[in-house]
Amino acid sequence: MNSELLTVKDLNVRVEDKEILNDVNITIGEGETHVLMGPNGTGKSTLGYALMGSPKYEITGGSIVFEGKDITGESVNERAKSGLFLSFQNPIEVPGVSLSSFIRSALEQRSGQRIKLWEFKKKLKATMELLNMDEEYADRDLNVGFSGGEKKKAEILQLLMLEPKLAILDETDSGLDVDAVKTVSAGISEYQKRCNGSLLIITHSTRILESLKVDKTHVMVDGSIVKTGGPGLVDEINEHGFE
Repeated sequence: MNSELLTVKDLNVRVEDKEILNDVNITIGEGETHVLMGPNGTGKSTLGYALMGSPKYEITGGSIVFEGKDITGESVNERAKSGLFLSFQNPIEVPGVSLSSFIRSALEQRSGQRIKLWEFKKKLKATMELLNMDEEYADRDLNVGFSGGEKKKAEILQLLMLEPKLAILDETDSGLDVDAVKTVSAGISEYQKRCNGSLLIITHSTRILESLKVDKTHVMVDGSIVKTGGPGLVDEINEHGFE
C-alpha cells in the first residue's frame, strides 16, 4: 500500500455563481496513476484547476491535503513549490519569455537556488531529444506559433524538467496525431520511472493510457465521482460508454 500523497475530501467548488463540483473524494498514493474520465462539461477540468489553486475556482466546502498538509487555502505558487503540477488542455502563449528561460526560472523558484546554466542546458537538450522536439523551440517564445502537438510536448518537457510529486494532466492527448500521442506517452512513462511521480490523468481518449500502468479509474458525472475502479474500468467504458 503506497502512502497517501493527495487526499481530497468532500470537495465542493463553485465558478462564479454556479456550483460545479459536489462532495468529490479522491485519494492518490505515492507513485500511483489515476485516470479521471466522464462526459464533456462534467467538472473534470474544474477539479484540476481547484487542486492547483486557481483563484477563479472557489472552494465552498471540503479539503485538499497534500503530503499530510492542508493546502485548501494556499496560493498557486505555494502549491507549485510543494510539488503540484498542472498541464493545460489549451496551453497559453507567452510572448517575450522563451521556453528555456521559463523552465529555468520555474526550477529556481521551486528550489530557491540558482541553477548552473550548462547543467540546465545539458538536461534540457537530453529531455527535448526524448520528446523528439527540435532544439530551436527552447529559444522560441513560450508556445508562440507552436502547433497543438508542440504545445503539448512543451508541457511534458516542463513535467520532466520540474519533476513534480504529483502531475495533473488535463486532456494532454487532445488534438494529437498517433505519433505525437506515442511521444507524449513515452514522456509520461519516463516521468513515472524518473521520479516515481503520481499522476491524475484527465482524458476522454484511452490512447494515451495504452503504455501506462493505471492503478485506479474514476468516472465523473455532473460534478460528482459516480464510480471508482481499477484499470479494467477503462475497458468497460470503451465498450459500454459512461452509462
